Amino acid sequence: MKELFELYITFAKIGSITFGGGYAMLPILQRELVEKRHWETDEDLMDYFAIGQCTPGIISLNVSTFVGNKRKGILGGIVSSIGFVTVPILLILVISMFLKNFADYAIVKNAFAGIRVCVCVLILDAVERLWKKSILNIRSFTIFAGALLLTLFDVLPLYMIVLLSAVAGILISQLKAKEVAK
Repeated sequence: MKELFELYITFAKIGSITFGGGYAMLPILQRELVEKRHWETDEDLMDYFAIGQCTPGIISLNVSTFVGNKRKGILGGIVSSIGFVTVPILLILVISMFLKNFADYAIVKNAFAGIRVCVCVLILDAVERLWKKSILNIRSFTIFAGALLLTLFDVLPLYMIVLLSAVAGILISQLKAKEVAK
C-alpha cells in the first residue's frame, strides 16, 4: 500500500508541474524517475516514450501507466495514471470557471506567453537528451534523417513514420548481426 501511495503522490506531483505535453515532460520524468527515485533507466524511459507515442492518449500519461504497471502491476498502473491526472483535472476545472473573466487581462496573456517560452526550453532539453541516447552511430543517424525528411515533407502519417523507423531499426540490427557473424 505504501508503494501505491508513493506512485500516486509522485505522479500527482509530476502532473501538477507539467506544461506543454509529452516532450516538455521528458526532462521532468527523467529527473524524477531516473535520477531521483531510480525507478527506471534512461533507456527504459525512452522506450516508454516511444511506445507512448504509438499508443492512443497523452504520451506522459501513458508513461505513468507503464511505470506504475512495472512497479506494482495493473493496480500500480491505474494508481499512477489517476495520480497523474488528478491535479490537472482540478486545475482545468478551476481555470475553466474563471478563464473567461480573466483571459483578456494583460497579466494572464503575459503569463501564458512566459509558459510557452518555458515549454520550448523543456522541449529543446528533451531533444538534446533524446539525441544523446538515440543517435549513436551512422545507422541510427540514417533512420533519424529519413524520419525527419518524411516528417518535414508530410509524406506519411506520423504513426507510419514511427512504424517504418521501427522496421528500419530491426532490419539494420539484423544486417549488422549478419556482418558480425561472417
